This record gives sequence, structure tokens and C-alpha cells, in this order.
Amino acid sequence: MADCLDGNVLAAKSFARFGVTHMFGVVGIPVTGLANRAVQLGIRFIAFHNEQSAGYAASAYGYLTGRPGLLLTVSGPGCVHGLAGLSNAMINTWPMVMISGSSDQKDSGRGDFQELDQIEAVKPFSKFSVKAKDIKEIPDCVARVLDHAVSGRPGGCYLDLPTDVLHQMITESEAEKLLTEVEKGRVFEATKAPPSSEIAKAVSVLRKAERPLIVFGKGAAYARSEGELKKLVERTGIPFLPTPMGKGLVNDDHELAASAARSLAIGKCDVALVVGARLNWLLHFGESPKWDKDVKFILVDVSEEEIKLRKPHLGLVGDAKKVLEMINKEIKDDPFCLGKSHPWVEAISKKVKDNVSKMEAQLAKDVVPFNFLTPMRIIRDAILGVGSPAPVVVSEGANTMDVGRSVLVQTEPRTRLDAGTWGTMGVGLGYCIAAAVANPEQLVVAVEGDSGFGFSAMEVETLVRYKLPVVVIVFNNGGVYGGDRRSPEEVSGPFKDDPAPTSFVPGAAYHTLIEAFGGKGYLVGTPDELKSALSESFSARKPAVINVIIDPFAGAESGRMQHKN
Repeated sequence: MADCLDGNVLAAKSFARFGVTHMFGVVGIPVTGLANRAVQLGIRFIAFHNEQSAGYAASAYGYLTGRPGLLLTVSGPGCVHGLAGLSNAMINTWPMVMISGSSDQKDSGRGDFQELDQIEAVKPFSKFSVKAKDIKEIPDCVARVLDHAVSGRPGGCYLDLPTDVLHQMITESEAEKLLTEVEKGRVFEATKAPPSSEIAKAVSVLRKAERPLIVFGKGAAYARSEGELKKLVERTGIPFLPTPMGKGLVNDDHELAASAARSLAIGKCDVALVVGARLNWLLHFGESPKWDKDVKFILVDVSEEEIKLRKPHLGLVGDAKKVLEMINKEIKDDPFCLGKSHPWVEAISKKVKDNVSKMEAQLAKDVVPFNFLTPMRIIRDAILGVGSPAPVVVSEGANTMDVGRSVLVQTEPRTRLDAGTWGTMGVGLGYCIAAAVANPEQLVVAVEGDSGFGFSAMEVETLVRYKLPVVVIVFNNGGVYGGDRRSPEEVSGPFKDDPAPTSFVPGAAYHTLIEAFGGKGYLVGTPDELKSALSESFSARKPAVINVIIDPFAGAESGRMQHKN
């Protein structure tokens, strides 16, 4: 049998042959052999403590690289834990593939070890799923999940590899023949582009607008459209507003940035060109009273279904970069520019200056015990001090993420990863690991609430094990939103002496957690201590946790979404 190989080897060969370079996951029965074979064939395997964090890493890796992020899990509960990452990829529309081992096909329905109908379980969370029922199906199944993940609107896909299939044998020559056939048969969708007549219409609407606005999101970032966006903004003089993860496509400090005048910009614009962002809760569904009831939306999206759902004034189906290229070309033939003295540009600019100076006055104060603003300003300045390539900032937590969105400055594309469209908490360390692996030359800085950190804190061991240049900053205010928020009348009943549902152990020593594994921990409570810890950890570019003690009463409930609670 010297010239034979099993399903593990064939799956690993298929992934390697079809361009996979990284895999995230948790090994165990029946997939340990698959992970080892993948490593042998040049795929870097990053092993996590739980599938949830590994899945978040795979989803973010898909976003950052444009190639499917791979998550490997064991059967049954491993697959269920992995659904967190798969669903996160689906909602954010990022390319990802979850591969799970599954129980022996002949024992289906008999209560086999970790038995679950995984194809059924993943249905709501994947755009395409397939089970390899025989070893000979593996190469085709691998190619199909990888291709589906990136075609059209990207998303999560699922591949099921039963135990018996992983143990089946095939000759090397037969395996090579299968791989070659599948490779030849792969067909990639051409990038969609709208007809030039639609582009002309869009430009005409923009040209006639009195108060135009360009809004862009992480779909524009995924499409790597920053060059075309900057060209459009500077050629037309139209103010722009990024969604949180669209920040940095055009520098946050650009003179046409309207983020600090967001309410005015969306409340008063008459035409909004929305590129790679959905009119969902993050953009108030594009409805009044936040938006003017007569605003005309020009929606650029890779998904025709998305455009049909939102019913904009004009929909342009296509890749964001391609569509912006076409818009720029159309404008170049008959240019127009609002200019700095245009009343709309002046109004936005004035509001930005007013709001920024109010915020800067708040930020300038050194408040000790720390509120959220003082440490955030120090962190902002330290990150800006790194220069280019700019660090990737990962952020989660109610107050920490909200304050970070308005204080931290993004100067380069795809340098902000946060709770995203689904508002997912627990993404922090998975995202950090994905960013460090996808862009090894960049420092990664996590700015986390203590609650958000807690979801994946054990993965600090993973940072140390793989020696990743990640600095995790924990805003420690003793709980979800910060300590006990109850009014006196709420503190009643037989368990009134229990800690509040929102509170943690006060003064938790999070920095010692990483020290247990050989990383570096810092405990800080003053501006000088924080500056020193940031300076030292940023220079070292080694795994570190900075435990920043915040006043437990500094935060607000639910960040900015109290009305939902």
C-alpha cells in the first residue's frame, strides 16, 4: 500500500493545491490527522482553545485577505461551537469555510460518538454545504466550498468529512488524476459591472445634488476600492462618511470626512452614494427621522438581492472597486467639484470643527481614576505614533468600542475590526490572531472591554505559543458596562446579596493571565503608567496584556443602544 493515501491526506492535498495557506481550529477525533497532514503540505495551522474563537479568526481572515478563512472542527459539539464563526461570516458577508469531521456513515441514527446531522445544523448559517460521502468526492467538494465562499456575495460555506471517508484509501495516481480534473474544471465568475447607462444616471444624480454624501462600508474595504474612493472624494469635493469598519479607506483626518458631523450629514443630505454598506440598523435602515424622507439613495452592492430589498432610487450591482472606476471615468469626461466654499461643504466642515473641538477639550483632560476618554486618547496617540504600516485595531465592548469608534483614528484601509454587522461580542482575540497571521508585518492592538475580553481570554496562550505581535488592552471597570448598575429598589429578593448580573470581581488581575504562559503583563492606572506600557509593548512587538483600571461608574449601559434594552 506504499503508493496509497487516505482521506486525510487527500483533503489536505486538495486544500493545498487549491490555494489554501492557513487554517484555524481545534483538533480531536476524527480530524487530528487532517491538521497534521495539512501542516506537512505547507498550510499553517493555528490551534485554538475553542472553536468559537477559531471561527471568528477564520471569518476575519477571509475579510482581510479576500480568500476563504478555514475553520477545522471535530464532530458534534465541535461543529456546534464553530457555528458562531460561520454565522458571523454569513452576516458580515465574509468568505469562510468550516470543515467538520462527522460520525461514521454506517452508524447514522444509532447514537454514534458525537453524532449530529451537521448538514442540517449548518443550514441557517451557510450559503452552501456539502458532505463528501466517499473519498473520491473530496477534491470536488473542497473546490466547491472554496469557490462558493468567494463567489457573488461572499459568505460562509460548510464541508462535512465523515470518519469513514477520512479512513478510506486511494492510490496516489488516482488522487492526482482527481485533483487535476477538478483543477481544470474550476470556473470563476467574472466580476459583475453595471451597464454604462446606469453609471451615467448615477453621475447625473450626484451632479444635480445640492447636499451629496458618499457613505462606504466594509464591503468597499473588502473590494480594495480605497484608491478609487479617494479619487472620487477629491475629484468631486463630496463629503464622506465611513461605517465603523469602513474607517481608514480614506484617512479619518481628511478635510472632507464627515464622521464628526454624522447626524447633520445623514439628516440633511439629499443624495447618498452608498458603497459596500447595507442600509441596516447601523445606517438606521435609510429611513426618517435620521435621514431626510426625500433622500435619494444610489446603492452600490455586489448582491442584486440586497438592492431589491432596499429599493433605492438607483441600484448599481457590481464589485465596489469596478463600479467606482466606472463612476470616476464618467466624471472625468465632464468634471464637477463642490469646492470648499460650497454651502453644504462649509456646513459639514463647521459642524466637524465644532464637534471635534468639544471632543478634544474632553480628551485633553487627564481624569484619574480613568474615565474612558483619557486612556483612549493616550492609546490613539500611541497608535498614530507607530506610522505606516498602521497597526490593525481590534475593538469590542459596549463603551470601549463606542468611544473607540469616535476617538481612535484610522489612516489606512482594513485597520479596524470590531463587533461588526451582527454586533458580535467575543470576537477580540480571534480577530487579533487572524490579523497577525494575515499581515505579519503589522502590529495588532486590541482595545477591549473586560466583558468582551472574557469571552476569549484563554486565547492569550495562543498569542504566546505562536509569538504573535499582539498587544491586548483591557478596559477594566469591573463588569458589563461597569459594576452594579441597579437602583436600590432592584436589589431585593432571596438572592439580593449575589453580585449584580452586570458585575465581575473588582480589580481583576487580567495582566497576570498572560504571564502564566510567559507573556508580558502590565497593570496601569495613571497616564504615565499607560504611556510607558504602550511604548514598551509596541516596541517589543510581543504578546502583552495591559490591564487598564477604569472608574467602575465611568461607562453607560449598552453603549449607545439603551433603547433596545
